[in-house]
Amino acid sequence: MKFSVERDVLAEAVTWTARSLSPRPPVPLLSGLLIKAENGSLSIASFDYEISARLTISADVLEEGTTLVSGRLLADICRSLPSAPVQLEADGGKVTLTCRSAKFNLAAMPVDDYPQLPGLPDLSGVVAGDEFAHAVAQVNIAASKDDTLPILTGIRIEIEGEKMTLLATDRYRLAMRELTWRPSDPTISTAALIKAKTLNDIAKTLGSSGDVNIALAQNTELMGFESGGRRTTSLLIDGEYPKIRSLFPDHTPITAVVKTSELVEAVRRVSLVAERNTPVRLAFSESRVALDAGTGEDAQASEILDAQLNGDDITVAFNPTYLSEGLHAFDSDYVRFSFTAPPKPAVLSAQSKPDGEDSVDYKYLLMPVRLPNQ
Repeated sequence: MKFSVERDVLAEAVTWTARSLSPRPPVPLLSGLLIKAENGSLSIASFDYEISARLTISADVLEEGTTLVSGRLLADICRSLPSAPVQLEADGGKVTLTCRSAKFNLAAMPVDDYPQLPGLPDLSGVVAGDEFAHAVAQVNIAASKDDTLPILTGIRIEIEGEKMTLLATDRYRLAMRELTWRPSDPTISTAALIKAKTLNDIAKTLGSSGDVNIALAQNTELMGFESGGRRTTSLLIDGEYPKIRSLFPDHTPITAVVKTSELVEAVRRVSLVAERNTPVRLAFSESRVALDAGTGEDAQASEILDAQLNGDDITVAFNPTYLSEGLHAFDSDYVRFSFTAPPKPAVLSAQSKPDGEDSVDYKYLLMPVRLPNQ
């Protein structure tokens, strides 16, 4: 095998594919990238049983063939090369890479022992890449990082016709985002649970390439994504996801609206004195919200912002990290807090004007910290 390709093109392709490699592969072969040169194109693939990635780029193929080489090492080498054409030649168990005067000799791994890459399930539909990436990022913040509860480390994707709903929770908060997509079958009704970290990485890297093809077949363990010559499949999480939609209250008699940017900065400042597990308190009244943190002889901070309140005065307390991450997920000018009672969950939603209607496309439910008098 022998091919030549521009350094920037090769480096980007190798780096993207190597992202899917496991840091601790179960067998040495799975630390490699499978490189196949044929018909004027180069296919680079990785596989670790849970996720696979494949990318195709144009190249000057001088001799067709296939080789398997250490992925992370190749990525490091490609990033270090000067901006010039790269030539890679594989001959038996030896791989030679040259770029200008730089030359690397690498050991090839046995291609015949490499597992067969999984194919994509049947195409289910197409979604706008930028919107999909933004939606995934908004719900990803609420997914659990605790691997002892694998079900909660995932994002649940529910599909009903043209509506796609993304859900995530870590038991202390819940994020839900609805968006439209273009299904192959308008009557499709299905759901899947995929690792949040995996889906977030996929959405980030494919979101800027235009439309994303999503492949999700009934009774399959895999979900596939494809855009801009990049294709990745992921093993789904097996298990019953909790029915968390019912946590959103049907009726919220108390609502408060605050300018998002001002609240983000105020929470950041006040949280500086909030020690670990110490909440930030928000006291909403007719035309303001008072934030404070810290108690007793410890450091304390407070700040007052303008706010619009509909309903009775209410004081709530939140984990500052959960509150801050939720606020950063909104790109609207204002954020609405909807309450039923102080110790009950609050729902955050986007609002474009202080006296307008809120948007229900994205909702962030946050469990409050119970105060002594509640």
